Amino acid sequence: MSRPTTSSTTTARAKPPTRRNALPGRLSPGMACDTAFRIIARRHLDAVLAQHDGTCRGDPEALHQIRIALTHLRTAIRFFSPVVDDGLRPAVWTELKWLNSQLGMVRDLDVAIDRVIAESGGELDVIAELQHWDEKRAESHRLLARALQSARYRRLVEQTSAWIESGPWSTRRSKEAIRLRRCALADHATAQLAEWETTLLKKARKLRKLDVEKRHKLRLLNKRMTYSVESLEDLFADESLTKQKSILKQLRKAQKSLGQLNDDARGQTLAASLNEAVPEAGIRFLDRKRENKLLRKASKAYRKLDKAKPFRSSDLAPTAEPED
Repeated sequence: MSRPTTSSTTTARAKPPTRRNALPGRLSPGMACDTAFRIIARRHLDAVLAQHDGTCRGDPEALHQIRIALTHLRTAIRFFSPVVDDGLRPAVWTELKWLNSQLGMVRDLDVAIDRVIAESGGELDVIAELQHWDEKRAESHRLLARALQSARYRRLVEQTSAWIESGPWSTRRSKEAIRLRRCALADHATAQLAEWETTLLKKARKLRKLDVEKRHKLRLLNKRMTYSVESLEDLFADESLTKQKSILKQLRKAQKSLGQLNDDARGQTLAASLNEAVPEAGIRFLDRKRENKLLRKASKAYRKLDKAKPFRSSDLAPTAEPED
């Protein structure tokens, strides 16, 4: 299926400000939290910028990757929220949320279109339906490309980068603020992962009773947990690396099933907007058998995750003193 092409010169203009300090290439257990946050946040902001041109050209894979990078960045802000909480964070968060919403509509349509194609079998009525879906996708992409070429996007990149480097959070002088910035990464990570995992498993036990909205929130929490564990990969070694991979395996299995359930729910919503042109469009996204199968898979993954031992400080080897 053809994708719209839009020229872009925005990347050349939307560059983050010059960074003040060189940072280590890898995380370490005793690294101070402010340094760790900058490393992780820089990494994912750079990944967002790297996929900008491809997304503007209508490349579905670039769109997928820019959304992953943006979610990683937002997850890092949540993960280090006690450290980076300041008066600017809400404004930064609002703009990142805006960008995510711009990207989300086109991605949802890509997924829905792929589903329709997979089930078409060359049927003429489905081919006609695809035309309506593709028209909607093309219009959504035009709006996305416009957003990515806008002054608002350029300000977002500049503001976010400047905040990561030297936001008010980085110079607060209270004893608590200084303690949080200097806290060893492994200590903070152990506490944060334990808190999120406890909440995740508690909600997961009620998975089959959750409505679409609550299931969506569970998926987001699962994603935050997954992305945080991925971002901390440098800290794991030997047996703890095996444990990390095992936990990630179950998180990703649950994420895949919950993601497909969410795609179906979004597909139904999008299909409703095509109702006049294609009255039967939403039917293909209503499949009780498929829903039950996906719920079983997610529940199984959570049961295995529940049996696994939670991350402990020894897994992240917090043996070193906080580094500058």
